[in-house]
Amino acid sequence: MGQEDRRLIEVAFPIKEVSEESRREKNIRHGHISTLHIWWARRPLAASRATAFAALIPDPGDEENRQKLLELIKQLAPWEAVSENSPANQELLERARRMIREAFGGRAPKVLDCFAGGGSIPLEALRLGCETYALDYNPVAVLILKCVLEFPQKYGAPGSVEYIPLPPGDETTNPSKALVLETSAETSPLLLAVKAWGEWVLEEARRELEQFYPADPDGSVPVGYIWARTVPCQNPACGAKIPLLRQTWLAKKDNKKVALRMFPDRAARRVEFAIVGQNGDPIDFDPEEGTVSGAKVRCPVCGGTMDDKTTRRLFREGKAGQRMVAVVLHHPGRAGKTYRLATERDVAVYRAAEAALEAKRQALWAGWGIDPVPDEPLPLMSGVFNVPIYGLTRWGDLFNARQKLALITFAEKVRQAHARMLEAGADPDFAKAVTTYLAIAFDRIADKNANIVVWDNTRDMPTHVFARQALAMVWDYAETNLFSCATGDWNSAHNWTLKVLTHLSTLGCEPAKVLHGTATALPWPDNFFDAVLTDPPYYINVPYADLSDFFYVWLKRTVGDLYPDLFATPLSPKSQEICQMQHWDPE
Repeated sequence: MGQEDRRLIEVAFPIKEVSEESRREKNIRHGHISTLHIWWARRPLAASRATAFAALIPDPGDEENRQKLLELIKQLAPWEAVSENSPANQELLERARRMIREAFGGRAPKVLDCFAGGGSIPLEALRLGCETYALDYNPVAVLILKCVLEFPQKYGAPGSVEYIPLPPGDETTNPSKALVLETSAETSPLLLAVKAWGEWVLEEARRELEQFYPADPDGSVPVGYIWARTVPCQNPACGAKIPLLRQTWLAKKDNKKVALRMFPDRAARRVEFAIVGQNGDPIDFDPEEGTVSGAKVRCPVCGGTMDDKTTRRLFREGKAGQRMVAVVLHHPGRAGKTYRLATERDVAVYRAAEAALEAKRQALWAGWGIDPVPDEPLPLMSGVFNVPIYGLTRWGDLFNARQKLALITFAEKVRQAHARMLEAGADPDFAKAVTTYLAIAFDRIADKNANIVVWDNTRDMPTHVFARQALAMVWDYAETNLFSCATGDWNSAHNWTLKVLTHLSTLGCEPAKVLHGTATALPWPDNFFDAVLTDPPYYINVPYADLSDFFYVWLKRTVGDLYPDLFATPLSPKSQEICQMQHWDPE
């Protein structure tokens, strides 16, 4: 390439300003694609947008014009430049698009990201007016890409869909086809349909499941249930079931400190609990001291200890159990959360959910031809996936019985929503797009409702499975109530989806071409693209395929029938993945 052919990014780039915006973007949530669905090692949108522009624009060759381009990049970098649909921002983006077209003889350049992942780079190429192609080997990534780069651009503009099928019985938005058509002239058809059918899924699931999350007599609603796994003390003179707690804080905020206090009952060989601090009473013990550290366990009844090898052996031999310890509550008429100890009633309700699970599971299995609870094997990868060391060897093992019942019921409702749309005369491709967003929302609740989710006592809320890029063992976990109107429930997951869809529906771009395939065998001829903008995965750093299997097994059950080519294998394809991890045998 000659000196006169150099791109701007080869000569100058405002790296300090773009880096600052990229860091700031990590704290931006509403409408950002990172909140649509987890994908690992995402590229910041600010950096993707800025580098795409600088890579496509030629260097002007003189400092004065170069500085003007760099100033334009600085103006494009902030999230507000693309999230706030003001005339000034529209003109800024159109100016950037015009300059890119001029650099390519008046046409939109063809741009490829062959490791598209979560979609940051192709989204920004699309935003800049490029003819964008996104390829990924991973089926989960391909679905995310369709929801970011294809469906909103195809069905997001008002009037882009002639008929929007809405759930039956919705008198405010669906009394007649005429009103639906009138609404679609002003609203994104995709956004309207996803919102309405997401609410339908919630209400249909509520009919079956609400009985398993009963409110307290005073109207307080369970937000979550705190569980501790248990192992039998190996002291022959004791034999108590030891609740495994890494610490006993329930709330650890500056203005609110609540903890569980353990009371060993040596006669009954059992640990009892009390909640301390909720009513202003002092916490005169150290809640940081639990019963397990790593996998080394201390029995609070007899003081005996067991090493990590013994703990793991007990789990693998099926001698571990679990115990509901506390319930987190929210009253609709009061601010904040309260805590109480789990009761016999709570346990009885859970047992009822266990019984309901088996009947529901068998009924769905007969209809779907696949176990609705994911039974695919979960690999052991040293330092990354450690849960198989403790006997959790199937993906379904990451959920307790009530979590399984809730998830397979929501999965059933997602599938039923698609069938109802088709019955109502929906365009099959539109119904497929709507259902895919419902499946994306489903993945969010699965990520919040597993038995390896801990309670964040500094924020009074559950965390999620992928707080880091691993599946580590969790001793005490939080079970979420999917109808609680709090973090982790269906409403929350659905609303995050709608916020992203709202933003993506305003881009005003042609849809990208999203393909499933490998970068080693591209389906295009030589010299087809003007530019390849990509960030390839990193060897052994992030096991994308294995991590994505958490979602793959559920997506196979919600929308697998709609994407038979993507979900043709038991787990996500890995043979041609550039990033390979070593799988280990637990023995």
